[in-house]
Amino acid sequence: MHGWAPDVIGAVGTPQTTPEEYLSVFFAASPASQQAGKEALGRMYARVEDRDEMTGWATREAQYDAVCSWGIPDHSALQRLAALEMPVFIANGDSDPMILPHYSRLLAGLIPHARLKIYPDAAHGFLFQHHAEFAADVTEFLVATGLIEAVVPPARVKP
Repeated sequence: MHGWAPDVIGAVGTPQTTPEEYLSVFFAASPASQQAGKEALGRMYARVEDRDEMTGWATREAQYDAVCSWGIPDHSALQRLAALEMPVFIANGDSDPMILPHYSRLLAGLIPHARLKIYPDAAHGFLFQHHAEFAADVTEFLVATGLIEAVVPPARVKP
């Protein structure tokens, strides 16, 4: 993988990305996924106070450079993945045009005992589309690997 496909670059390869361009890359083309994307955008912009700063263009460029650098064949770097001893959870959407699911499967195959989850009808924004399932999967992974103790949800208070 030496970069992103031209349609991905066309959609998110500029400092200003429209909601439509964001939806086209981060969510699958199905009506259900696009609706989930619109709902995710609504959640992202619902909070107006006490927010983290938006990611800037320099950060996006650095991410792209990292993708391109990692995409250069380096068998010694890939072989070092086999030495990882810590638990690793790899997740992706089944229709991700930025990081193709094929690469997530390859990565999981190189890391001993890696856990892989591919979310259906989802693209790069799978964690926003399947937010509840993703949070539960991450929590289950962390508990199963002993990285955190079991999480007990707080009791709901009746209004």
